Amino acid sequence: MTTIAPPPPLVRRMPFEFDDDLQPHWHPDDIEWSHMVNGGSLTMPYLEPFLIATLRDAKADITDEALLAEIDGFVGQEAQHFRTHRRYNELLKAKGYADLAEAEADMKAAYQKLGERSLGYRLAYAAGFESMTMSLTRWLVENRVRLFAGSDTRVASFVLWHMVEEVEHKRVAFDAFMAVDGRYPLRALGVLVGTGHVFLLARRGCVEMLKSDGRWWNPRARLRLWAHTADFLRHALHGAARACRPGHDPRDDADPAWVTTWIERFEPGEGALIDTDDPEMPVPFPERAAA
Repeated sequence: MTTIAPPPPLVRRMPFEFDDDLQPHWHPDDIEWSHMVNGGSLTMPYLEPFLIATLRDAKADITDEALLAEIDGFVGQEAQHFRTHRRYNELLKAKGYADLAEAEADMKAAYQKLGERSLGYRLAYAAGFESMTMSLTRWLVENRVRLFAGSDTRVASFVLWHMVEEVEHKRVAFDAFMAVDGRYPLRALGVLVGTGHVFLLARRGCVEMLKSDGRWWNPRARLRLWAHTADFLRHALHGAARACRPGHDPRDDADPAWVTTWIERFEPGEGALIDTDDPEMPVPFPERAAA
């Protein structure tokens, strides 16, 4: 019986607009959560080009045509992600967080240094981080109303679009690592290093913004931050533990139903928004187009 390979990830060019009226405190009732997400966004223009370069380098050692097509889709999606994050991050700096440029310089240097490691190590990092994100995606989409209700939907839609596509290309970095190297100890190390490294980089951005706001030493603000961080880590570490298992395969992680519905409802070129009161889709699509 012939197995039909799934289509490669669809590259969607989503025209998110971050106008000057958008505020870094995009969730005004939860500034700490706003800055946790902002800190994560700050890492993307450095993490994702590293992932792209790593997967492109892996293509020289891969002969499977289906996997090569999936890598091209992965690269296209990640390119859209980091370019959109970069535009959003420029808004953050323009809105009173110019000091973030120093943190960005350190992130750039960190990924340049990481880019000097062996291809196997870089692929293990990529596969490990990408595998861990499945638990984070499930947490975000299943708690989307609690986490995003009352926020600026431009940011909420942007974040959730990114996570949808993380699910869509969840197996690509893993398959590339297995095709090029495949050693279990290195793969497990990649999960741990990738998860911890990105978390620490994102946390720095979050802390810098809270300090700029004068909230870092505020006891209530710190308690809210700790609560969000504990929730985040619980899911991230659960995902890392699953990804570290010897027999782990990202295909074993079922896609969240909301993500599947999002993908099914996406129509290239359609300009209408999904109603924010729709119980299945409480966060709107922006006007959009696909590659």
